[in-house]
Amino acid sequence: MHAKPPFRVLFSNDTTNIETCVSPFHRKGEPFRPEMLEATVDETAGTGIEAHLLQPGVGWVPWWKSRAYPFSEHVRFMKERFGKEPSESGYASYMASGGDMVDVFVKRCRQKSLSPFISLRLNDSHGHEFVGKLPDQIPDWAWHVLTPTHVEHPEWRISQNINDWGGRVLNWLLTEARQSKFRFIEEICEQYDLDGFELDFMRHCNFFPAAAPMGQREEIMTGFVRQVRDLLDRTAAPGRRRWLCVRIPCHLAGHEPLGIHVQEFARAGVDMFNLSAYYFTEQQTDAAAIKRLVPDAAVYLETAHTTYVGPTLSTNSRYDNFSFRRTTDLQFYTAAHLAYARGLDGISAFNFVYHREHGVGERGPFAEPPFHVFRRLGDPAWLARQPQHYVLAAVWNEPPITRQLPKTLSPGQPAAFKLDMAPPSGGWRQDGRLRIQAERELGDSLWSATFNGTPLREAPDRSEPYPNPHPPLLGAAEQHRAWFVPVGLVKDGVNSIVVRMDAGKEPAKLVFLDLAVACS
Repeated sequence: MHAKPPFRVLFSNDTTNIETCVSPFHRKGEPFRPEMLEATVDETAGTGIEAHLLQPGVGWVPWWKSRAYPFSEHVRFMKERFGKEPSESGYASYMASGGDMVDVFVKRCRQKSLSPFISLRLNDSHGHEFVGKLPDQIPDWAWHVLTPTHVEHPEWRISQNINDWGGRVLNWLLTEARQSKFRFIEEICEQYDLDGFELDFMRHCNFFPAAAPMGQREEIMTGFVRQVRDLLDRTAAPGRRRWLCVRIPCHLAGHEPLGIHVQEFARAGVDMFNLSAYYFTEQQTDAAAIKRLVPDAAVYLETAHTTYVGPTLSTNSRYDNFSFRRTTDLQFYTAAHLAYARGLDGISAFNFVYHREHGVGERGPFAEPPFHVFRRLGDPAWLARQPQHYVLAAVWNEPPITRQLPKTLSPGQPAAFKLDMAPPSGGWRQDGRLRIQAERELGDSLWSATFNGTPLREAPDRSEPYPNPHPPLLGAAEQHRAWFVPVGLVKDGVNSIVVRMDAGKEPAKLVFLDLAVACS
C-alpha cells in the first residue's frame, strides 16, 4: 500500500487560455511567448495551490518534443492539407522554432515549488468540424486540433457526422485509437520530470459506440489505466511514486458508459480521483458515494469558473459565445466545505482563469480570477466557519444523466429537489433563504415551497443573498421567488425541497435554485 498523495489543492491549466484570455501577461491578439506560460505558473505559486496540472493543448498536437508525431511533420501536414503557415498561430510558430512547452512548464514549477503534473485529454473533439473545410474556412487555432488522424482515418470515428460533438471522437474499441494516445503519454513520462499524470476522461465524454457492451468498455478502460500505471512505475526515479490521477464524472450514472469502474481503477493503480462536473462548479454530486468506493485513494471535487451558462450572444464563433454566471467566493467555499464534510481529500480547479476577458459577444464585465480562494480551499476548519451558499443549476448534460434542473412547471405542478448540506462548526444558528430563478420573468404567477415537508413562508426579498460583483445571469427580481427557511428545519445530509407553481398563465422553466444560510 502506497501513501496517499499529499495534495489538498490542484489547479488545471489548459494552456490555450494564454492566447484566449486577456491577462496581465497577454494583450488581446498578442502571440504566444514561453514567458506567458511561465507567468501562468507564477500566478499560482504561493496561493495555496500545491499541484499544477498542465493540459498541453487538446491532446492531439504535441506541444512537447514528440517522437510519435514530431512538430515538423505537423507543419508539413498543415501546409499540404490546409495551406497553413506556422506564423498564423503563436503556438505553432513557437513549436516550429524548436519550442517545448512541457519542458518550460516543468522547470518553472520546480523553480516555484509546485508539483508538476501533465493532464492529457483522451478524446477531445474541439475543432474537428473543420476537418473537411477549405483552407480559408478554418480558424488559426486549427493548428492545435487537426492532425492526419482526423483526415486520413474517418473510419476511426464513432460517427461520420462531423457536426456531432460527441460522435466525431475516436472509437476506443479500436486498438489504434488507444495506442495513438498511449504513445503520447509514454514519451511525456519518459522525457520529463513529472510528479504525476492525469488521464482526462471528460474531454470529451464519449469513447464507445452505443452498441458496445458495458463489460467490454470497462475491460478496455481498466486495461488502459493499468498500462499507464506500469509506465509511471517504469519511468519513476528509484524510491519515488509518480501519482496517477483520473478526471472523471462527479455523478456515478456517468461512469458505466465511459467504461469507468472506480474500484477497478484503484486496483489498477489510480491514486487520485478528480470528480468533475465537466465545465461547472456543482455542489450536489455523488462525491461521498464515490469516496466510499475507494476509501484509500485521494478524492477531489473539481470546481470551475461558472455555475450556469445562458443563451448564445454571438454567431461570430461556435465557441465561447454564451453568457455565464460566475462562481462566487462563497460558492467555492460551500462546495469545498461540503466535500470535506463528506470525506473528500481536496479540491481542484478547472477553467479557473476564464473569469478573464475571452470569447465573443457581451459576456462581461470580466475580472481577474479570485486566486485568493485557494489558500482557504485547503483549510477545512476555516471553511467550516463560513456562511454557506448552496446552489443548484441547469448545466450542460455531459455526460448524459438525469438532472434536477432545468424543470418546466405548469400551473398546479410541483417539482422536487434534493440538497445535501453540511452544518458549519457549531451548527446552523440563523434562518436561511431559499430562492428559485426562472429563465423568464414569472409575472403574477403564484408559488409555494416546502422544506423537509414543512410549508415555507414567502420572503419579499428576492435579491442576491450575499454581495456579488458579477452581474451576468443573476436575473431580475421578477425571475425569482424566495422563502424563509427556519433554521430548525435544516439537517445534516440530504434535505428535501418541493416547489409548486400554484397559479399562472403559462409554464415556467426553472434554471437555478439557491439556499443561503449564515453560520452565526
